[in-house]
Amino acid sequence: MALLMALTVLSVLVPFLFWRGTWFGRALSEQEVGQYLSDASRPRRIQHALVQIGERIERGDRSVQRWYPEMVGLAQSTLPEVRVTLAWVLGADPQSEEFHGALQELLHDREPLVRRNAALSLVRFGDASGRDELVAMLRLYTVQATTAGVVRHRLEEGNPVEQGTLLARVEGTDQRAAEIRSPLPGTVQSRLVAEGTSVASGEDILVLAPGAEHAWEALRALYLVGEREDLQDVERFARSAFPGIPAKVQQQAAWTADEIRRRDQGKKP
Repeated sequence: MALLMALTVLSVLVPFLFWRGTWFGRALSEQEVGQYLSDASRPRRIQHALVQIGERIERGDRSVQRWYPEMVGLAQSTLPEVRVTLAWVLGADPQSEEFHGALQELLHDREPLVRRNAALSLVRFGDASGRDELVAMLRLYTVQATTAGVVRHRLEEGNPVEQGTLLARVEGTDQRAAEIRSPLPGTVQSRLVAEGTSVASGEDILVLAPGAEHAWEALRALYLVGEREDLQDVERFARSAFPGIPAKVQQQAAWTADEIRRRDQGKKP
């Protein structure tokens, strides 16, 4: 039963963490795929091509391998939205050593969404090297000020956020305000500084609780690669320690905890 569950999870573990609901338009011709992949001035075109290549890989279309070198090269893109999408698509072919190597590199990206997608995709390769990142998806995330100044909060504790939501502004001495936007979906857990407080660049200003969908994806991956030391983080969701956690997340947390214990027992002599 546990093996069947593991195989089922692995077969559907396609990270969702770029932009759900985004429609990239019509099917591209072969020529257009190549053109779009190299159009650095229009990142949405690159994403369009990547998504369609990923869909073709999933259908077993091996002709798309001609673009693998270009795809791997996009791991060096300066555009975070491209790297987020790439880290998702590279998980479509777990037989590709090129993709495997690129994902290991993206696991250390400065953008958390890139790292999370890379960690999830690596599970499809049977690679648990992203386990720390998967566990981090179950933990609180601290947001820092990007510049010195006076904090002006935009949200209250308990407010839900999406990636890119404006969390606060930091007003500098020149009256210019730097926007602090959420790097991840979740919920404002707590403000660490009061409204109108002066902060230094890099100072912690608020904490985000994990988003339910990110937690669910992490729990499904940890079902396959989680270790005993991850149980505390996993079981926090089984107990619904965070407000508003859906029942499906609690259930997945319970399944994941059980499977980690079963696997740990099997390691003992």
